Amino acid sequence: MADAEGLARLIPSVVSELLEKAYHDVYRLTEAVVILGVGLLIALLVRNSMRRSLSPRLPAHVYKPLENLVFYSIVFVAAITALRPFGLNLGSLLVAGGLASIVIGLAAQNTLGDVISGVFLLIEQPLRVGDPVQIGDVAGEVVDVRVISTLIRTWDGHLVRIPNKIVFDSIIINFSRTRARRIDFTIGIHYKSDLQDAIKAVRGLIDESPYCLLSPPPEIFVDSYGSSSINLRVRCWTPTRLWYPAKMQIQTEIKRVLEEHGIEIPYPQLDLHLRSAHTDLRVRLEGSRGEGEKVE
Repeated sequence: MADAEGLARLIPSVVSELLEKAYHDVYRLTEAVVILGVGLLIALLVRNSMRRSLSPRLPAHVYKPLENLVFYSIVFVAAITALRPFGLNLGSLLVAGGLASIVIGLAAQNTLGDVISGVFLLIEQPLRVGDPVQIGDVAGEVVDVRVISTLIRTWDGHLVRIPNKIVFDSIIINFSRTRARRIDFTIGIHYKSDLQDAIKAVRGLIDESPYCLLSPPPEIFVDSYGSSSINLRVRCWTPTRLWYPAKMQIQTEIKRVLEEHGIEIPYPQLDLHLRSAHTDLRVRLEGSRGEGEKVE
């Protein structure tokens, strides 16, 4: 009987403690959710404000990393603050994060290398969004430089993702960092054509082109003597952004200009020289049914 009375008195106190603990847990959880929600809302408002005020004034390669840095910094601070109601402080998180980073670093060395390379790419900026580049065997326009990878849209429209470690370790050719870019190609003319007339005709085409620069001056010279043609090397400089239309225009018009000046562009040919032989040569005429006729 005494045990039953003691149990009856104990149950309300246990229930009260459980309810109080649940209340505190719900309160802490609600507080953490509110803090995290407010922090996320502030991050979104700041990002929208930056897009309205800074995005039109800054280049894309400067603004985008700055936006990501500010946005994720606010979210990170909000997440750390949201954990404080549960008794977690920044010091313990740093210790735990240090141990976790060692484990994760050992398990994902390639990804960590991509992240570090991405940071160096953002600092050094050998390429920017919108730049025409060539990275190894991939050539195209830079779409985005992310923390882990770089996106390239190739000239034929494919989207290629390259890990930043490969980008950082590769030879990067950036076609937009100079004011002028050179067009360089070879054209063959017939050995019977006048060499000086051909050079004058090509130079006239370059001088009349609206794309080619006067300085540095164009160059037309004999590059080599082939088996069927004299090969002229043609070089001229254009503004970088006009390189492709200039190359198309000159290589399309050069055939017409040479033909107007009577300059022949040969095709591969072979001259066959026959020497007289002491043996008889017999040939069979088309339509004949008998033996071939004897030719001395």
